[in-house]
Amino acid sequence: MDTHFKRKIAFALSMGVVTTGLISFTLLALNLGFSSGFVLTWLRSWSIAYLIVIPVILLVGPRLQVQIDRVVR
Repeated sequence: MDTHFKRKIAFALSMGVVTTGLISFTLLALNLGFSSGFVLTWLRSWSIAYLIVIPVILLVGPRLQVQIDRVVR
């Protein structure tokens, strides 16, 4: 596995943690408030979002980047 590919994987995993964690926390806090089961509900939501977003970042991201590169030229 080359270094460029490793960087892309590491970026996707890191960005997935940050974005899904922040968004799931914010939306859960806004919609449900800080109830007694908040942390467990948030961790469950976060893990589901993370499992969904990583394949999307890895599969859709490169295609989207190509389209953006065409538009920005």
